Amino acid sequence: MLRRKVWDVFWAWKDTPGHRPMLVKGCRQCGKTVAVLAFARKAYAHVVYLNFFEQPKLAAIFQGSLQTDALTMMMTAMLGADAVFVPGKTVIVLDEIQICPEARTALKFFYLDGRYDVIATGSLLGVEGYGVAPRSIPVGYETTVRMVPMDFEEFLWANGVTEELVAVLRTCLREERPVPEALHQRMRELLLQYVAVGGMPAVVQAFVDRKNLAEVLAMQRDLVHAYEDDMVKYALTRDKVRIRKSFRSIPSQLAKENKKFQYSLVERRGTTAKFESAIAWLEDAGLALRCRNISVPELPLDGHAEENIFKLYLMDTGLFISMLDDGTQADVLQGNLLSYKGAIFENLVADFFHKMGRKLYYFRKDSGLEIDFVIRYRGAATLVEVKAQNGNAKSLRTVLAHPEKYHAHQAIKLADAQIGRAGNVLTLPLYLGAFLTEV
Repeated sequence: MLRRKVWDVFWAWKDTPGHRPMLVKGCRQCGKTVAVLAFARKAYAHVVYLNFFEQPKLAAIFQGSLQTDALTMMMTAMLGADAVFVPGKTVIVLDEIQICPEARTALKFFYLDGRYDVIATGSLLGVEGYGVAPRSIPVGYETTVRMVPMDFEEFLWANGVTEELVAVLRTCLREERPVPEALHQRMRELLLQYVAVGGMPAVVQAFVDRKNLAEVLAMQRDLVHAYEDDMVKYALTRDKVRIRKSFRSIPSQLAKENKKFQYSLVERRGTTAKFESAIAWLEDAGLALRCRNISVPELPLDGHAEENIFKLYLMDTGLFISMLDDGTQADVLQGNLLSYKGAIFENLVADFFHKMGRKLYYFRKDSGLEIDFVIRYRGAATLVEVKAQNGNAKSLRTVLAHPEKYHAHQAIKLADAQIGRAGNVLTLPLYLGAFLTEV
C-alpha cells in the first residue's frame, strides 16, 4: 500500500483529547477513501463503513432522528454483523458524505454524544451547483482536513527511496552543500518520472507495478474525462461550458510569454463577470490552482495580492502532461522539449508548493519583468525562478539589484543544477523545490 503523509495528521487527530468528527476533503481520486480506511483499520478495533456513492440506500439511515442511538440502531439493521459499536473502540466512516447532506448535519450529534469517532470523506463539497446543502452545517463540530494527490516525497517513497536518503537531501538543502552525485542523478531521473506520472495514487501504483507509460497515460486521461463529466453533471447550467473551456485552456495559457490567465483566449469577448464563477468552480473542485500576482514582493504576500491578475495551473503535474500531445511523456523523460518546457516545469513547482500547503503568488510588471513565484521562506519574501535547464534569470537579477524599489533581498533559482550560492541567489536542483517547506 502506498504510504501517505496524511496518516500522521489522522493519528494526531485521534490523539487529541475531545477531538471532533473529521471531514477529509479533496478532489476526486486523490486517495481519500484508501487512506482513511487504512488508518481506521489500524487505529480501531471496529470500523463501521458507509459508502453513500456505492450504496445510495444507506442515506435512509439519516432520514429520521439524528440522535446517535437511533443512527447506530439503523446502521445495525442495514449492515448487520458489519456494524459493531463499542464506545471508544469503534470508528464510523461516512464515505462520499456530500451525497447524504443529512449525514453531515449528524456530525454534531455524534460529537455531542462522544462514544464513537467519526471520519467523513467528501468530494466537491461546497462546489456551486453540486447537490443539496445540509440542513445545518455543523460549524464548530467538525475538523476539516484537506487532502491532495501524492507529492514528490510520497512518490519517492513509492519508488523505494528510503527516509535516510530523503534526510540526506534535506541536510544538503539546509547546509547548502551539493547533493552526493549518485543520489543527485537518481533524483533527476525520478523527478522527470514524477513530471510525467504525477501523484494520483492509482496512477502511481500502476507505474510502480508495471512501469507502463501507455497505461499511465490512459488512466490519466480517464481521470481528466471524469473531471470534465463532473463539470457537465454538477455545475450550474450557466457555467458548464465556461468551466470546461477554462479547464482545457490552462496548458495553452501557460505557453504564453505573459502567463496571466486571459478570459479572451477562452472565449471571444470573455470577461471577468462571465468567467469568475467558472474559475472559482475549478478551484473549489480542487482541479486548478490560482497563482495571484502581487503588487510588490514583500510580506505579507496575501496583503499585496491582486485578485483579478492571476495564472492558473493544474493541481497535478501528471494530469497536466496528459492534456498535451501524445508523446509528451517520452519527450519529458528524454529531455526533448523546446520552448514549452518552461510551462511544464512551472506547473511542476506549482504542484510542489500547493501540495505542501502554500498559497501561490508571482510578481509581474507591465514592463515584462516577471518572477515565476514568490514565497515566504526562512522568514522573508523570497523570489523563486524556475529553469528547465540552468539558464540566466534576468528578471530575478533586476529585482534583487533594486531593493529600494522592490524590497526583495533573497532568491532561489530552481534548475537542472547542483546546489550552489552566488550572493543572495541560492541555486537548487529542481527536485529540491519539493522540500522548500520552511517558512
